[in-house]
Amino acid sequence: MIKDEKEYTVTQKIIGEFEKSIAAIERDEARKKNDPDGWDLMRSSLQSHLDKLNAEIAEYERLTSHDKHSPIVLKLDDLDYLPQILIKARMAAKLSHQELANLAGLTEEQIKRYEGNDYEDASFLDVRFVIDALDIKIQNGEFLIPLDTLRRTPITKEELLTSQTKNRD
Repeated sequence: MIKDEKEYTVTQKIIGEFEKSIAAIERDEARKKNDPDGWDLMRSSLQSHLDKLNAEIAEYERLTSHDKHSPIVLKLDDLDYLPQILIKARMAAKLSHQELANLAGLTEEQIKRYEGNDYEDASFLDVRFVIDALDIKIQNGEFLIPLDTLRRTPITKEELLTSQTKNRD
């Protein structure tokens, strides 16, 4: 996820490099002929990365160009992505870190740190302050609790971190 103008600019440069790499691979007739599977794998891999970066650019542009006087709907399919919702909401509202900090009763440094590490070290109360400051509302919120498969043993920190990493990929 692109979080600011600097990341946006860097991502645009990286996209240019991927496009050059793809163009170079497409011109490599010898590799196409001698190793078609390897050529296709390399081309597909580069294209996949390029598509992901282009999607991030499009999302950033959609958020930053959104009319700040119109509501925006951001969907959350997994609670692990709540930090991204908070960051996207700030961007769509066109609030600086300082402005959000003032509204939430926090410091600019806290907001920058929280966003920099996806709110991993933010207290639940600080997250609530940010949610309230951004006036985020949940509509039709449903939580599924599968009682028949509910885990009956404690989860370890390692298991939790592993599942979060898998969900983000």
